[in-house]
Amino acid sequence: MERTFVMVKPDGVQRGLTGQVIARVSDKGYQLIGLKMLQITPQLAGRHYAEHEKRPFFQRLVEFITSGPVVAMVWQGPQAVSGIRSVIGKTDPQEALPGSIRGDWGVDIGHNVVHGSDSPESAEREIALFFQPEELVEYERTIEKWVW
Repeated sequence: MERTFVMVKPDGVQRGLTGQVIARVSDKGYQLIGLKMLQITPQLAGRHYAEHEKRPFFQRLVEFITSGPVVAMVWQGPQAVSGIRSVIGKTDPQEALPGSIRGDWGVDIGHNVVHGSDSPESAEREIALFFQPEELVEYERTIEKWVW
C-alpha cells in the first residue's frame, strides 16, 4: 500500500469544502488513516515548501498557508500518489479537468483548495512533517477485496 499526504488549504477550509474533499478521495476507494486540523506555523510552512525557498513566490506561499487553519490527511491505497493527484487535478485550476477538485472549486493557482504530494518521496517527507507515526491508524476494511 502506498501512502500520500493531502491538505485542504485555508481557502478550502474557509469555503467549507473539507467534507467534500474527503468524500471525493474516499469515493475513489482510498483509505483515510490520518486526519487533523491545525494552524501551520511559519517554520513548518518553510519546511513544507523548502523546495521553493529560492523562488520569488516562496514568501506568498508561506503567508497563504499560514493565513488560516488547514486540514492535514494521510491516505493509502495502491498508487495513492498518482491516483489522488488525478482526483485533485492540475495545480492551475484553469488547466484542471472538470470533475477534479481543483477543476471544480479552484479559483486560481494561489487559491486551489488542496495540496497533494507529487511523488512517493514527497509523500513520505510531508507525512513526517505533519504526523507522528502513532497518529496514523492502521485498520482493515472488509471492502478492500471489492475495491482493490
